[in-house]
Amino acid sequence: MDLTAHHYGITVSDLDRMVTFYRDVLGLDVLAEFSVGGEAFATGVDVPGASAEFVHLDGGDARIELVEYGPEGDRRPQPSLNEPGATHLGLAVDDLDSVYAGLPDSVDTLSEPQTTESGTRILFVRDPEGNLVELLET
Repeated sequence: MDLTAHHYGITVSDLDRMVTFYRDVLGLDVLAEFSVGGEAFATGVDVPGASAEFVHLDGGDARIELVEYGPEGDRRPQPSLNEPGATHLGLAVDDLDSVYAGLPDSVDTLSEPQTTESGTRILFVRDPEGNLVELLET
């Protein structure tokens, strides 16, 4: 089996607000917008009566998929990185300090940019719905 990453999915409650963040704040380009519904979709995602609105963003080698479901499920608590099952999206940037300086005050960061023992420079932010996004300098 020859697997490659196609997309990283994030289920959201307000698709417009999330697209604004990922497009306007993080600078990702919108590649596609579409809706899916019907019995095969509902069965495939194991959500009775499910339909969804999708936006795919250009994440380089893989797409970032934002999806808003109907019906909406229960909200999960904000994850901490050390909890089993916690996830985050990792995006590479050329100049982490410039990205950090350009973030709007409304963006929640876990800290200012840090250089780890391995020499990697990292910055974790939360998107408007609390999902963790790691920005790392390449």
